[in-house]
Parts: sequence; structure tokens; C-alpha cells
Amino acid sequence: MDIRHFRYFLAVAQQRNFTRAAEVLGIAPPTLSRQVQDLEAELGVRLFVREQRQVSLTQAGEALLPEAQATVSQFERAGRHAQRAGRGETGHIELGYVASAVYSGVLQRQVQGFCRESAEVSISVREAPMANLPTMVAEGRFDIGYVRSPMALPDGVEAVRLNAEGFVLALAADAWLARLKVISPEHLQNETFVLPEQISGTLQVARQGGFAPRLGPQPGGLVAVIALVSLGQGVAVVPASVVGHIHLPGVVYRPIEGCDVMSWLSLIHRRFEKSAAVARYIEHARCDFRLHEMAPRD
Repeated sequence: MDIRHFRYFLAVAQQRNFTRAAEVLGIAPPTLSRQVQDLEAELGVRLFVREQRQVSLTQAGEALLPEAQATVSQFERAGRHAQRAGRGETGHIELGYVASAVYSGVLQRQVQGFCRESAEVSISVREAPMANLPTMVAEGRFDIGYVRSPMALPDGVEAVRLNAEGFVLALAADAWLARLKVISPEHLQNETFVLPEQISGTLQVARQGGFAPRLGPQPGGLVAVIALVSLGQGVAVVPASVVGHIHLPGVVYRPIEGCDVMSWLSLIHRRFEKSAAVARYIEHARCDFRLHEMAPRD
């Protein structure tokens, strides 16, 4: 006895006629009759009273009817749930990010867009230190993560390149540099650099200026970096998206003349991802970025 027998039983119970039930099921009437007889033999009871033109349920058939309906319904629901999970429409995602993903707006746009499309996939979103995030993805503590590239990734972790942006200089409003109309990399050779988590911008600006940078503290997130700048602890080379999002007393932002240094956000993930929901998010991020890049700029 399997789910097929219950489907056949329900068709006959609904149509009250073997021929019509066989047409609905797309099988021959003798086949349907034999399958119902097999079910009756398995249960040891008669389910139908067979008359010349129609059939009616016996007491045993009446008792089986709601149970068979519930069983078939549960079977179909289980199948649909498995199919949806296989398509990534249900599940859970652990997502880590660095602060600059928030300042750029990419994190908000992609997470909210995915949640609208896949409402039954739950997402836990947490900020994490950028130095640790790739390893946490590799070890499975996060499924995906937004980091600022370029940066080294452990084996088994890949990156989807997203939006690129340049750098600006954060400095104290009363610093001598703030009085210059144009700040070039060469002007920074005697400055102490407060370091964000992604230091490639600082190193490349110093390389363009032809000097070895004097490296100061590396306090962590960008708010902490700008806080130290406001306290006169040095200058900082930070992503341009910070401008307009982090406002602290005594801090100004200036472009760096001739600086073509770029960084970009990346979505990192395990190379051989098994979760369909995570794979669905990765594809959503790719599509979202392509659409955003093609959108006309004001």
C-alpha cells in the first residue's frame, strides 16, 4: 500500500464511478479497479459498495476518507516544501558584514531586495571584524559576508566583486592640511595614519607619494577611525562612501589630488556551497549589482 492507492481511492470516492475516476486519473478502468481491490485486500475491508452505474462508500470507506485526504495532502505539502527548499525559497542564511557595506548602501539594498523575493528565507545579519570574516565564512560560522577588497581569502572562499569606489582623506578641521586648496599624496609624508581595517588605500597613497607611511593605531571600525582623527591622533585614508554618513565634530574630508586608488565591496562565499538558499542569495547579489550598474545616473 502506498500513496498511489490513496489517490485512486479518493478519485473513486469523489466521482462515485470507476470509469469517470479512471478518466480523471488517466488510467484504464480495469487498472483502477484492480488497484482498489489491492487496497481493500491489504486493509481487509470493503471500501465501496459496487452498483451497476455508481459506487458508494461503505462504513469502512467513510472512516478512511478523511484520513486518506489528510495523508495525500501532507504528502503533497512535503513534496512542495522539499521542492521549494531545493530552489532556495526556504531556509536560513547567516550573513556577516563590515561597516562600509552599510555606508555604501549595498548591504541594505541587496538584503531587502532578497527578503522581498524570498520571504520564507530567514537572514541573521551581524557586523564582524573584516580580518576575521573570511575565516568565519570558510569555517561555516557565516554563510556569506560583505568585505572590502582587495584582501587575501582562505582556500575554498571566493568573492563576487561589487561596487568600486575611491578614497578620501579624513583629517582634523584645524590641521594645516585643511588649509590647502589641493592635497596631494606628497603632502602626507610626515603624517601619522590612523588605519581602518582595510589598509591597502593607505599603503597605495603612500606609494604614490613616494614615502613609507608612519602607521598609527588601528582601532577597528570606521567610526572608531574617524573618532581618533577628531582627537588629533592622525589622518586617515577612508572609502569615499564615508563622506555624508559619518559626521563627527572637528573632522573634515578632502579629496586626494591625483589619487586613483580604488577599493571595492565583495560578497564572499564558500566555493562549493551546498545550501540552495545561500546560492540563491549569491545569484541575487550578482543580478542586483548588474542592474544597479546599468541604471542611469543622475
